[in-house]
Amino acid sequence: MPRRVSLPGASELFRPTHTGSNQLAEPDGNGRDRQPATSGAGRASGSGSGSGRIRHDEKITVYVSSDELLALEQARLTLRARHGKAVDRGRIVREALSVVLADFSANGDNSELVRRLSRP
Repeated sequence: MPRRVSLPGASELFRPTHTGSNQLAEPDGNGRDRQPATSGAGRASGSGSGSGRIRHDEKITVYVSSDELLALEQARLTLRARHGKAVDRGRIVREALSVVLADFSANGDNSELVRRLSRP
């Protein structure tokens, strides 16, 4: 009975994870290749569509009140119950951010964002 432990080789540990054009070669936990990591730069500038279900490379922390969190969770449950959309809170926030940034890009000083931030 051998007492040596078999360890992975360097080629397995240091395999390339990018295959070019921002696509990931590494599999997810289910053995399937992950979705391509796309740049969100064009989306935020006015396309009006959130990033959806892709691998996100950046993270921010946002503090919300308990009422805001409850409203977000109620919106998530309503989307699921009435519209058949099973989405997480992060997806809702990304879509809302996309809508606000598209409005700001299109309307500038007359956007809803400027109006809300200009309130006393």
